[in-house]
Amino acid sequence: MSELAGASAGRLAQAIGAGEASAREVVEAHLRRIDAVDGAVNALVQVDGERALAAADAADAALARGEPAGPLHGVPFTVKDNISADGIVMAIGDPARAQTIGGPDATVVARMKAAGAILLGKTNCPEYGGGIETDNAVYGRTSNPYDLERTPAGSSGGEAAAIAALMSPCGLGTDSGASVRLPAHFCGLAALKPTAGRIPITGVLDDEGPFGSLSDPRTQIGPVAHTAADVALLLRTVAGPDGADGGLAPVPLGDPAAVELRGLRLTVQAENGLAPATPETAAAVEAAAAALVAAGAVRSDEAHPGGGHELTIEVWSSYGDGLDSAGLWRLLRRWDAFRARMLAFGERHDLILTPVFGGPARRHGEMNPPGEIDPTSWTTPHSLTGWPAATVRAGTSPEGLPIGVQVIAAPWRDDLALAAAARIEAELGPFPGPRGL
Repeated sequence: MSELAGASAGRLAQAIGAGEASAREVVEAHLRRIDAVDGAVNALVQVDGERALAAADAADAALARGEPAGPLHGVPFTVKDNISADGIVMAIGDPARAQTIGGPDATVVARMKAAGAILLGKTNCPEYGGGIETDNAVYGRTSNPYDLERTPAGSSGGEAAAIAALMSPCGLGTDSGASVRLPAHFCGLAALKPTAGRIPITGVLDDEGPFGSLSDPRTQIGPVAHTAADVALLLRTVAGPDGADGGLAPVPLGDPAAVELRGLRLTVQAENGLAPATPETAAAVEAAAAALVAAGAVRSDEAHPGGGHELTIEVWSSYGDGLDSAGLWRLLRRWDAFRARMLAFGERHDLILTPVFGGPARRHGEMNPPGEIDPTSWTTPHSLTGWPAATVRAGTSPEGLPIGVQVIAAPWRDDLALAAAARIEAELGPFPGPRGL
């Protein structure tokens, strides 16, 4: 293979298994790519090169013995810095943690390794893993590979930038409001915020310590990759109860390849009254809708119940000291009511198609201009519901920047969201990657 850095995770696994490339060659190609471009992008905050090469040699030896570890044998990956990895510094953007070693491996990291994947390192995020721009006092600012004057967004911006810049074929971020979906949209990638309770969050940390499912039911670990098929591959690898996260449910994971799109009820929403979509964003949504209709989906344009973003802003405000216990109780009641309204809406629709954001990647420092309501209103409602929401590229802005769309499905139908994303990808792609890096 002539272009190891840039191949999909699935293709790399196939090549290594067939002897077209060794795991060491694949890891070396990605380490060279990191050396070549990360000085400009600043996506990787810790590179564990020596251990990655040692793991690659062990993977090649195992394959020579006829003992591949699993479906990701020899494939490199990266993870957001708020996901623990044994033996690697885990600062999470806090100067007080600049020398803190993470460990043990988060469940998802351990499962990736057990499937044969090789950890290259950790990626940048805002302080403690929450925020709309990827910047912090320890590692500084991450730039978008499509335009270094623009942000990859947050909070999994380092992860998305690393993959878009071909420094990593795939990886894992976290998402509580937009934090996997928005960076994937800004960087032209596929991603999934899974159904709440699908992937263990054991080993995710914030400023209060380890996360659990009751800490914030919106927070999920999400796979990020070049293709929807790779996202599905990572989901199969990391999903399922781990005996530590009490919020996990043993619900079988469906296969996106087995999903029949014909006859599915699709509703399309290109305006929400909060974050106006650019003409190119609206056109990308329409193109994605046309791809699904061509596959047999039946379209309507009924908007889903409103109020989810405003409720999310109340949830954010509850993190401080300004809300007493009675106020929090009433907030949770309103959250329950919103979820009930959405479930009733879902009885009439199998898929919801929307923008991810009102436009393409913004310039550094311009994500929250004065007077603008928080711009993540397309994604936050589907974190409140806990429903699966996939992101996939569907267009390009006049500046040459990626435009993604969001495909939401009913709870536990991650396979349906990813099947729709794969269809959109197949009909509308491939799209050009970053130039000049």
